[in-house]
Amino acid sequence: MSPRLVGIDVARWCALLGMMATHLLATRTEAGDPTWVAEVFSGRASALFAVLAGVSLSLATGGPRPLEGGERLARSAGLLTRFLLLGAVGLVLGEVDSGLAVILVNYAVLLALGLLVVGWSAGALALLAAALALVTPVLLWWLRPGLPPRGFDSPSVSQLEQPSLLVSEVLFTGYYPVLVWTAYLAIGMALGRADLRGMRSRTLALVGSAAAATAVLAEVVSDRLLARDGVARALDRDLYRFLDRDQEATLVEIRRQIDGGMFGQTPVDGAWQWLLVSAPHSSTTPDLLRTGGSAVAVTVAALLLVRLLGPRTTRALAVLTGAGAATFTFYTLHVLMTSDLLPPGPDDRGTAVQYAVVVLLGAALALVGRRGPAEAAMAAAARLVERAVRPRRRTAARSRV
Repeated sequence: MSPRLVGIDVARWCALLGMMATHLLATRTEAGDPTWVAEVFSGRASALFAVLAGVSLSLATGGPRPLEGGERLARSAGLLTRFLLLGAVGLVLGEVDSGLAVILVNYAVLLALGLLVVGWSAGALALLAAALALVTPVLLWWLRPGLPPRGFDSPSVSQLEQPSLLVSEVLFTGYYPVLVWTAYLAIGMALGRADLRGMRSRTLALVGSAAAATAVLAEVVSDRLLARDGVARALDRDLYRFLDRDQEATLVEIRRQIDGGMFGQTPVDGAWQWLLVSAPHSSTTPDLLRTGGSAVAVTVAALLLVRLLGPRTTRALAVLTGAGAATFTFYTLHVLMTSDLLPPGPDDRGTAVQYAVVVLLGAALALVGRRGPAEAAMAAAARLVERAVRPRRRTAARSRV
């Protein structure tokens, strides 16, 4: 097993457990302030998943040497099959009363769009990611007032009766707007196109440090901009609160309201100054830079950690984080266990049970060398499609005259 691949699985494991924390643990105190769970994981866990999806897409299509011609076509067809199955499961899980914003349909659409640029180099993808992070939040802010009002349900089978509304929510107005999340995917694809196997540890550490610095700088700059005269008041008018307070008190209250997360959107018809906030799930440039930078830093840290370990320790780590190699299976299981369909159900006592089930079952799969059942089913379907699409090579030798 490649240490680099173990590092990616470790990062996925962190993303899975972090996302579960935002679902199962309190994100607000009784006073309404964000808890440590919100401060650490809100926005970052799902962004890490999206960035890692981009890394995986690049690795599956050749890594630093993108596949070409018929081989790329066959692999893309197989991957598209996987994404269709991922989206179908997401629609079914959207019917489950779990209280969660199920992300699978959005991921499926996001990954399918990524197939359009699988032939691009790491540099081109990095430039694309930067452009998307700057442009898509503004485009989303401009488009949303003319779109149908959003709902708050996950994409589901029943929503297929209103396909235009479903498309609008998945791409633009929902909790995970694909238009903006393309930046995360492009960041991950750029990282996956780099030579992760051959890159020196010092270079990899520089990449991680630059990503972490970007994340910190985005939040600092956002806070400074929010503190400017008139900005807090402009946001406050959209919230219809605290208008009788002074500038400092208003800013404190606004930060308190938005720091725990914004459900994927800033207020529709809101002031343009909302584009300056870095709140989780606000779909702004500071939010993308803060969470995307954190995602790259965590991914690089996991890769570097594995490089420092010996073979036995790496194997032990791979077993411990085995759920990271089967995140589709365990995310699905998590949604079902958070509903009434599977124990322990949506109560506080079920948190420890869910974590134990995910970690222990993931370790068991790693010990026996098996894929998660959902991953195995998707891989089998993808192989069938790839074989059907892949050009047949002529093996018959030409007869000599």
